[in-house]
Amino acid sequence: MSMSDPLADMLTRIRNGQRANKKVISSPASKMRQRILDVLEREGYIRGYSRNDGEAGKAEISIELKYHEGLPVIQEITRVSKPGRRVYSSVNDLPRVRNGLGISIVSTPKGVLSDAEARAENVGGEIICTVF
Repeated sequence: MSMSDPLADMLTRIRNGQRANKKVISSPASKMRQRILDVLEREGYIRGYSRNDGEAGKAEISIELKYHEGLPVIQEITRVSKPGRRVYSSVNDLPRVRNGLGISIVSTPKGVLSDAEARAENVGGEIICTVF
Protein backbone atom coordinates (compact mmCIF):
# COMPACT_ATOMS: atom_id res chain seq x y z
CA MET A 1 0.00 0.00 0.00
CA SER A 2 1.40 3.39 -0.95
CA MET A 3 1.70 6.21 1.53
CA SER A 4 0.00 9.48 0.55
CA ASP A 5 2.13 11.75 2.80
CA PRO A 6 5.54 10.33 3.74
CA LEU A 7 6.67 13.50 5.53
CA ALA A 8 3.63 13.47 7.82
CA ASP A 9 4.43 9.82 8.55
CA MET A 10 7.96 10.75 9.68
CA LEU A 11 6.68 13.62 11.84
CA THR A 12 4.13 11.27 13.44
CA ARG A 13 6.87 8.71 14.15
CA ILE A 14 8.90 11.43 15.89
CA ARG A 15 5.85 12.59 17.87
CA ASN A 16 4.94 9.04 18.92
CA GLY A 17 8.55 8.14 19.74
CA GLN A 18 8.90 11.09 22.08
CA ARG A 19 5.61 10.33 23.81
CA ALA A 20 6.90 6.78 24.42
CA ASN A 21 10.31 8.14 25.61
CA LYS A 22 12.23 6.26 22.89
CA LYS A 23 15.89 7.14 22.38
CA VAL A 24 16.00 6.10 18.71
CA ILE A 25 13.25 5.68 16.11
CA SER A 26 13.42 4.60 12.49
CA SER A 27 11.72 5.83 9.35
CA PRO A 28 12.02 4.97 5.64
CA ALA A 29 14.71 7.10 3.99
CA SER A 30 14.31 9.80 1.35
CA LYS A 31 16.28 12.92 0.45
CA MET A 32 13.47 15.25 1.56
CA ARG A 33 13.24 13.56 4.96
CA GLN A 34 17.00 13.88 5.38
CA ARG A 35 16.89 17.61 4.55
CA ILE A 36 14.17 18.15 7.18
CA LEU A 37 16.21 16.19 9.73
CA ASP A 38 19.26 18.35 8.85
CA VAL A 39 17.27 21.45 9.84
CA LEU A 40 16.01 19.81 13.06
CA GLU A 41 19.59 18.83 13.95
CA ARG A 42 20.99 22.32 13.19
CA GLU A 43 18.30 23.93 15.34
CA GLY A 44 18.93 21.49 18.23
CA TYR A 45 15.62 19.60 18.21
CA ILE A 46 17.19 16.14 17.62
CA ARG A 47 20.59 14.69 18.50
CA GLY A 48 21.23 13.40 15.00
CA TYR A 49 20.34 10.77 12.46
CA SER A 50 22.03 8.10 10.35
CA ARG A 51 21.03 6.39 7.13
CA ASN A 52 21.13 2.58 7.16
CA ASP A 53 20.73 0.25 4.20
CA GLY A 54 17.99 -2.18 5.13
CA GLU A 55 16.88 -5.45 3.64
CA ALA A 56 15.94 -5.71 -0.03
CA GLY A 57 17.64 -2.39 -0.80
CA LYS A 58 15.23 -0.28 1.25
CA ALA A 59 17.13 2.34 3.20
CA GLU A 60 16.04 3.53 6.64
CA ILE A 61 16.88 6.53 8.77
CA SER A 62 17.59 6.08 12.48
CA ILE A 63 16.67 9.29 14.32
CA GLU A 64 18.14 9.99 17.77
CA LEU A 65 15.57 11.93 19.79
CA LYS A 66 16.59 14.59 22.29
CA TYR A 67 15.31 15.11 25.83
CA HIS A 68 15.98 17.85 28.41
CA GLU A 69 15.47 16.99 32.10
CA GLY A 70 13.34 14.00 31.11
CA LEU A 71 11.00 16.02 28.85
CA PRO A 72 11.06 15.91 25.03
CA VAL A 73 12.72 18.88 23.36
CA ILE A 74 10.04 18.84 20.64
CA GLN A 75 6.81 19.74 22.40
CA GLU A 76 4.76 20.17 19.24
CA ILE A 77 5.45 19.28 15.61
CA THR A 78 2.70 19.80 13.03
CA ARG A 79 2.48 19.47 9.26
CA VAL A 80 1.34 22.71 7.58
CA SER A 81 1.49 22.07 3.84
CA LYS A 82 -0.34 18.86 2.97
CA PRO A 83 -0.81 17.00 -0.34
CA GLY A 84 -4.39 18.27 -0.59
CA ARG A 85 -3.55 21.85 0.37
CA ARG A 86 -0.11 23.27 -0.30
CA VAL A 87 0.82 26.38 1.70
CA TYR A 88 3.30 28.85 0.21
CA SER A 89 4.64 32.05 1.72
CA SER A 90 6.80 34.94 0.64
CA VAL A 91 9.74 35.92 2.79
CA ASN A 92 7.76 38.82 4.31
CA ASP A 93 4.85 36.57 5.31
CA LEU A 94 6.78 33.67 6.88
CA PRO A 95 5.00 32.77 10.13
CA ARG A 96 6.65 33.17 13.52
CA VAL A 97 6.04 30.11 15.68
CA ARG A 98 5.26 30.97 19.30
CA ASN A 99 6.65 34.48 18.79
CA GLY A 100 10.06 33.20 17.68
CA LEU A 101 10.48 30.38 20.24
CA GLY A 102 9.74 27.71 17.61
CA ILE A 103 10.66 27.33 13.95
CA SER A 104 8.97 26.78 10.63
CA ILE A 105 10.68 24.49 8.14
CA VAL A 106 10.45 25.91 4.62
CA SER A 107 11.27 24.31 1.27
CA THR A 108 12.89 27.07 -0.80
CA PRO A 109 14.75 27.28 -4.11
CA LYS A 110 17.94 27.36 -1.99
CA GLY A 111 17.06 24.13 -0.18
CA VAL A 112 15.15 23.19 2.96
CA LEU A 113 15.72 25.93 5.55
CA SER A 114 14.36 27.11 8.87
CA ASP A 115 12.32 30.32 8.82
CA ALA A 116 15.24 32.35 10.22
CA GLU A 117 17.61 31.01 7.56
CA ALA A 118 15.02 31.73 4.84
CA ARG A 119 14.70 35.33 6.08
CA ALA A 120 18.50 35.69 6.07
CA GLU A 121 18.64 34.30 2.49
CA ASN A 122 15.61 36.50 1.54
CA VAL A 123 13.64 33.60 0.00
CA GLY A 124 10.16 32.23 0.55
CA GLY A 125 8.68 28.87 -0.33
CA GLU A 126 6.46 26.03 0.83
CA ILE A 127 5.96 25.84 4.59
CA ILE A 128 6.45 22.15 5.38
CA CYS A 129 5.92 22.08 9.14
CA THR A 130 6.21 24.02 12.39
CA VAL A 131 8.20 22.86 15.42
CA PHE A 132 8.05 24.06 19.00
